[in-house]
Order: sequence, then C-alpha cells, then structure tokens
Amino acid sequence: MASTVAPSWAYTLQLPHDPRAAGIARSTVRAVLRSHGMPGPADTAELLASELVSNAYRHAYGPCALRLRAMAADRVRVGVWDTDPAIPAPFGGEPAVPAPDAEDGRGLVLVRLYADRYGSYRLDGAHAGKLLWAECGPGR
Repeated sequence: MASTVAPSWAYTLQLPHDPRAAGIARSTVRAVLRSHGMPGPADTAELLASELVSNAYRHAYGPCALRLRAMAADRVRVGVWDTDPAIPAPFGGEPAVPAPDAEDGRGLVLVRLYADRYGSYRLDGAHAGKLLWAECGPGR
C-alpha cells in the first residue's frame, strides 16, 4: 500500500502598520486553509492570526508579516514577524493576567490558551524584531 504525503506549503503576507491588518489576516487565513482543504483548524488559526497581528500593530511601529505554514495534513503554524524585538510576557514566561476591568491585554493570553504549541524568536539583521508563532490542528 502506497502512502501519500500532503505537499508542504507556506505563504507570507506583508502587512502595513494599519488597524485593518488583523481583518486582512483573518480573511487570508480562511482563504488559504479552505484552498488546501483544511477546515478543521480554520477558526482557531483565524483567532491566532488576528491576535498576533493586533499585537504587532499595537506594540510595533512598522510593518509586520503573517506567515502560514502547513505542519502536517491537518496542522498549521501561524507566525507574525514585527519590528519590536521585545518578547511579550505571555510568550517569554508566565502570562500577565489582566485586571478584570482592563480594556486590553488578553490577546496573547488567548493565543496561549487556544494554541497547541507556541513560541517566539528574537531576530537580528535585515529583519530585526521578533517572530511569535502558534500552531493548531483540528478540534481546537
């Protein structure tokens, strides 16, 4: 019996420093996953992308890039690069718990809760800044 291996793929979308970037990221994730027959992780991947891009917009003062990569036939990695090299607390250690009446500060905590795996990298050189990433599969 011959086994089939799904071809790997990756997409990168450059996004300007714009409040509409998170919505564009959500639409892109939905379209890419639908085109690759991956409806299982779509809702979670949209949430992850939206929160990561929103964090980049809020804390970095330049463009960002969304990267989607197939990790397996039913798993996707969502990564967002931005120009701020500081790794936020939810990705660098224990998440900061926002006060109950806080109007923000929950996005990256949601990423940690909904992702199957997550991580970060500080980057130097031409693309200095950081990359935050999260993975999800079906049923999350």
